[in-house]
Amino acid sequence: MSENPKDAAVTVPAQSTGTVVTKADPAPGETLLKVTGLQKHFPIKKGLLQRQVGAVRAVDGLDFEVRAGETLGVVGESGCGKSTMGRLITRLLEPTAGKVEFEGKDITHLGVSGMRPLRRDVQMIFQDPYSSLNPRHTIGTIIGAPFKLQGVEPEGGIKKEVQRLLSVVGLNPEHYNRYPHEFSGGQRQRIGIARALALNPKLVVADEPVSALDVSIQAQVVNLLDDLQQELGLTYVIIAHDLSVVRHVSDRIAVMYLGKIVELADRDLLYKTPMHPYTKALMSAVPIPDPARKAAKSERILLKGDVPSPIAPPSGCRFHTRCWKATEICRTTEPPLLELRPGQQVACHHPENFADQAPQDTVLLTDAKEAAELVSEEALAQSAATSAAVAAEVGATEEPAKAATEAEPAEASGAAEAPATSEASATSEASATAEASGTSADEEPPAKEK
Repeated sequence: MSENPKDAAVTVPAQSTGTVVTKADPAPGETLLKVTGLQKHFPIKKGLLQRQVGAVRAVDGLDFEVRAGETLGVVGESGCGKSTMGRLITRLLEPTAGKVEFEGKDITHLGVSGMRPLRRDVQMIFQDPYSSLNPRHTIGTIIGAPFKLQGVEPEGGIKKEVQRLLSVVGLNPEHYNRYPHEFSGGQRQRIGIARALALNPKLVVADEPVSALDVSIQAQVVNLLDDLQQELGLTYVIIAHDLSVVRHVSDRIAVMYLGKIVELADRDLLYKTPMHPYTKALMSAVPIPDPARKAAKSERILLKGDVPSPIAPPSGCRFHTRCWKATEICRTTEPPLLELRPGQQVACHHPENFADQAPQDTVLLTDAKEAAELVSEEALAQSAATSAAVAAEVGATEEPAKAATEAEPAEASGAAEAPATSEASATSEASATAEASGTSADEEPPAKEK
């Protein structure tokens, strides 16, 4: 009986965040962050007067929501605008256009003084654990900086709270006075996580938190983030390259390509039935370590060429230059992000695993025909079921092959029939000669008389 009060006395301070801010947390499932038409164009300036001659369209029109208590994973190739999107929603960058709402409040163009109270609720874990920590400061100073900047005095003092945070992320509290260079890469990333969690935020944006770490350390950090979410009720936006990591930690996944979201879906739907061709190509690149499942995996889909430049993105659908299903409408009309299935949104005229949205287009572009040469026959057969243009192209390719296949047995049977015909004609000729001479073919001719 005496152990329970002792345990309660120990766990109550550990569960408290140390902050004196009283705020009502949103209920799970409510919209915490809403992004509408978000854009970020970096200007390109040249000349003596530094006049703008162009712009890098890093983020070019994003629309999505993040619900309280969930984890939204963001995947895509390098340079597609994932990290820029993360810095925009945390207001580390000023948006060119669009709207960012946090808990119903427009924070798109808030100044430094207006954003300071919101920094308690929105924090970011940076990609590089080596450059995100000041090498001149001790770990205690780095993790304790948010309390000083926000004017918050934790219960028991800053040092006690920092040591508690170090123990929460799996580090020794006695390392309070050590410097960043005395820690490994995984330990530095844990220090960054502890700093982000210092003020008990509602939203944490993690920009590739495990990309610079070893595989064993990756698992530790990912499990740590998962445990902290269950304990503290955090909401994550996790940006990553590793699709296996994203699948492990995410509830919903957004796929980005060249500054736009091409598909946004629940985790299970996205991995089982991807709709966008780009998503399908990404999923085909995920290695499966189980030898028993290797045979069930379709061949990898190789994409044609490189990602186009964000300075001059292609017209219409930005993926049409590398897509094997692209038709004329893909080149001229940009597809909107629509919810074709409950829990799954896609921006595509000819989606996979769903009815064709533009069945009137039955002619593939030249780029699509070249891209189809790198796609396996199995993947093309699946695409033909949902695209009239791919079906017509596959049919046109199969007809000559089928005709050639049918011609080979016909030639073989004709060659086999030729000797039989010659033998039959020889037999009939012999019979006719025998009848003319009055003898049968089987009888021997009579012997001549002397």
